Amino acid sequence: MRYKVDTIAPFRKEAKKLIKKYPSLKQELADLGTRLSIDPAIGIALGNDCYKIRLAIASKGKGKAGGARVITHFYVVEDTVFLLSIYDKSAKDTIPNHYIKVLLSFIQD
Repeated sequence: MRYKVDTIAPFRKEAKKLIKKYPSLKQELADLGTRLSIDPAIGIALGNDCYKIRLAIASKGKGKAGGARVITHFYVVEDTVFLLSIYDKSAKDTIPNHYIKVLLSFIQD
């Protein structure tokens, strides 16, 4: 089964900034979308059907540990994976749970 991959407004804004800084990220996000359409539960489970995925950024040159983090949410009813947030690991360590809940409110029911 293939799943639909969609984004929310905050993700698009964060991704746009990071793609300007790291041009290779555009292709890496496209590759991630393909992987998520096959297996939406990749990454580390955060609760609330959310997952944190470590993503290497080739133009940054630091591998997964120093790359970006993508927060995803798997919405079972419509078989959709939502990309909630992306951030540079060197700029931010983690996203608090209350912020993830705010991001989940952007998903239209």
